[in-house]
Amino acid sequence: MAKYVYAFAEGNKDLKVLLGGKGANLAEMTNMGLPVPPGFTITTEACRAYLESGVEPPAQAGQVDEHLAALQAAMGRRLGDPDDPLLVSVRSGSKFSMPGMMETVLNVGLNDSSVEGLARIADDDRFAWDSYRRLVQMFGKTVLGIDGGHFDAVFDAAKRAKGTSDDLGLDAADLRSVVAAFKAVVVARAGREFPQDPREQLDLTVRAVFGSWNAPRAVTYRRRERIPADLGTAVTVMAMVFGNLGPDSGSGVAFTRDPATGSHGVYGDYLANAQGEDVVAGIRNTLSLVELERLDPASYRGLLANMATLERHYRDLCDIEFTIERGTLWMLQTRVGKRTAGAAFVVACQLVDEGLIDTDEALRRVTGAELAQLMFPRFASDATTTVLAVGMNASPGAATGVVVFDSPTAVARAAAGERVILVRRETNPDDLAGMIAAQGVLTSHGGRTSHAAVVARGMGRTCVCGAEDLDVDVVGRRLVGPGGIEVVEGDMLSIDGTTGEVFLGEVAVVASPVVEYFEGVLDPGAPDAGELVRAVHRLMGHADKTRRLAVRANADTGEDADRARRFGAEGIGLCRTEHMFLGERREQVERLVLADSDAERDAALATLLPLQRADFVEVFTAMAGLPVTIRLLDPPLHEFLPDLTELSVRVALAEERGSPDSFDVALLAAVRRLHEENPMLGLRGVRLGIVVPGLFGMQVRAIAQAAAALRRDGVEVRPEIMIPLVGAVQELQTVAEETSAVLTEESELHGVQLDALIGTMIELPRAALTAGQIAGSAQFFSFGTNDLTQTTWGFSRDDVEGAFFSRYLERGIFGTSPFETLDIDGVGRLISIAVKEGRAARPDIALGVCGEHGGDPDSIGFFHREGLDYVSCSPFRVPVARLEAGRAALDTHMSHEP
Repeated sequence: MAKYVYAFAEGNKDLKVLLGGKGANLAEMTNMGLPVPPGFTITTEACRAYLESGVEPPAQAGQVDEHLAALQAAMGRRLGDPDDPLLVSVRSGSKFSMPGMMETVLNVGLNDSSVEGLARIADDDRFAWDSYRRLVQMFGKTVLGIDGGHFDAVFDAAKRAKGTSDDLGLDAADLRSVVAAFKAVVVARAGREFPQDPREQLDLTVRAVFGSWNAPRAVTYRRRERIPADLGTAVTVMAMVFGNLGPDSGSGVAFTRDPATGSHGVYGDYLANAQGEDVVAGIRNTLSLVELERLDPASYRGLLANMATLERHYRDLCDIEFTIERGTLWMLQTRVGKRTAGAAFVVACQLVDEGLIDTDEALRRVTGAELAQLMFPRFASDATTTVLAVGMNASPGAATGVVVFDSPTAVARAAAGERVILVRRETNPDDLAGMIAAQGVLTSHGGRTSHAAVVARGMGRTCVCGAEDLDVDVVGRRLVGPGGIEVVEGDMLSIDGTTGEVFLGEVAVVASPVVEYFEGVLDPGAPDAGELVRAVHRLMGHADKTRRLAVRANADTGEDADRARRFGAEGIGLCRTEHMFLGERREQVERLVLADSDAERDAALATLLPLQRADFVEVFTAMAGLPVTIRLLDPPLHEFLPDLTELSVRVALAEERGSPDSFDVALLAAVRRLHEENPMLGLRGVRLGIVVPGLFGMQVRAIAQAAAALRRDGVEVRPEIMIPLVGAVQELQTVAEETSAVLTEESELHGVQLDALIGTMIELPRAALTAGQIAGSAQFFSFGTNDLTQTTWGFSRDDVEGAFFSRYLERGIFGTSPFETLDIDGVGRLISIAVKEGRAARPDIALGVCGEHGGDPDSIGFFHREGLDYVSCSPFRVPVARLEAGRAALDTHMSHEP
């Protein structure tokens, strides 16, 4: 019989797929001997079975009975006992942490009779009725689907009637009335009484937690974080321990290091006389964890000892939830803690220095996406600022934008192209879409472990929490700061997630110190470089020593090439020549199009030749000693000509005035002749070079002359000539013959050996499928994954991204856009075929990629595994590609270990 329920003592941290992260780590802590309340976990397999059929597996109920009996025996209490009741918490927990995205219900087992027994046992009426109102409220929202606002309205009214803004201002009688009102809400909104049978409460709650796996916010979070949808969630059932039993009780969240910076120290939040959800919900502002030392020294010392034990055991920064019940410390959860990008680099290097991990493991623990976050700008130190308030520095970065007060408005205004700052009293999981859309998040309540802080850190969003001096009026669409300063929706605010400062208006930003390091402005060995820059330098060095893939840059100018080289590029993998035909040079292109004779065409090309030559001299000089792959003209000629409509109007107006311009008239005829219904599949790339005699020859001649001049001056030049949009080997052979002839002619003319490589882009499915033939005439392939994605999917990128990609992403048809991360199953399959057949035909063929995927962290591992020689990306992405190439090499090494 299948096993669907595991006691904590039966599991371990390696069973996350089966028991979820929460269940697996509770089992691990139990087996380590840490103080964990007893309990059991219902597996993800049971969840998947329930979601597929709508009913629990037949064996589940009996196994729950068995483990519930063992739990009751261990605690000496019985679920629903009117004299000494056992209460349990019911929590979700998937393999991957999804903070706040699924459901939790506490105090399951309370009813109208057991609440009285709990009050007698605890000798505290207020505690018992506070626990009961929490159960009715959470059960109503989570299990019965009642809008939480109905409960909030009742609770807020009770506090107003009492003249208090604090939950603790309500006494036992007040809370007894609140429970009665909550139960009335249940009847009115759910059409049924609040269940008095504790086992019915438990079973319904387990089903609700299972169902929360497919809640909209959980689905949205999974899509963003690329968590598989078929994992399901486990459910942990644990004996309740109570942090709301009075001033000697409380709940908190702790981190073994600062999750924002990675610094050593005591970090976390604590609330006396509170249950765990109060801490993360941000409903009451928390105390710093160091305050616990004053309030309860023994529990504080025990917590620090447990934190140290867990960090050594997990060899990583740990996130811990705990409760103190009348002076007794209980550990309720641990997991490897989410952290900012900067903290990831710093902590990884600290752990190496402490002997807990090696440098290979440190490199595995940071990502290219995190490095990209660190390269974002920050506020200028000399900017004129007006500080409105200061909160907690929950997630670093600099963000500026217009203020909005709810998630839908954030989404709408961001979609319209505005930068927005989402301002809330405190966020909840329903705000996720707005947090994704916003540049930054600002809350007036909550701490570094609140929902806003945890989610913002996980997605790299700037966040300031707990800015208590701000009175946020969501309904009135305004916030009021100290001195009565008012900010209304649409006004500009700037927030600094590193310092916690909130500024009025827009603040200028500057490059991050990590960018300054890559630019060579900041010496990592300098005393003021900072721990982050030193950590990035250290791990980048290890990545460079580890990686096999070379990293080149896509650069079209000397300036771009200079920056790419500073950022560590080992050449240029794509130098586009089309920009060289823009601006003042358009006139020569127009004359080329209008040429009626070979002489006129040759004259236009002769005028372009020295301009092209100068461009190539600039790029070759910047990349001296390194390969430079130059793509011959790729776009259709119409892109360099006037717009058909504008030119038609100009000619029509001139004719109406009786003074038509003969050049414009001729040009209009040519533009009409060149007009195509689908120009991206028309006369472009290699086709253009074949149809327009001398065009590619002029470009090759400019390359050869630039290389010859520099070589005579002692500059090492390594040109590679790339012929675009080849679909048949005959096309490549035709242009390659012309290219070789021009190179030979220029070599003899200048007395310099010009041994440029000649290759092609693989950007059409037919080219990939006939790569073995094409390799016979190509010394290198460069995969143009942008066009290869378009032509494989049948997409016009400029049209489809705005037309339906958002719907595809919402429906889960795409996990992410295939233009951002390579479609491995389709486009990747074509690349695999081309690599295999190309290498079989020409073993020494060089293979690279020059599409945008060359800088995508999630795609680089695939290129490494396929055996490509290099990736090429924008200059700014070069460090990201270097880091990911190193990580890919480590992953491949691990996969080949016995």
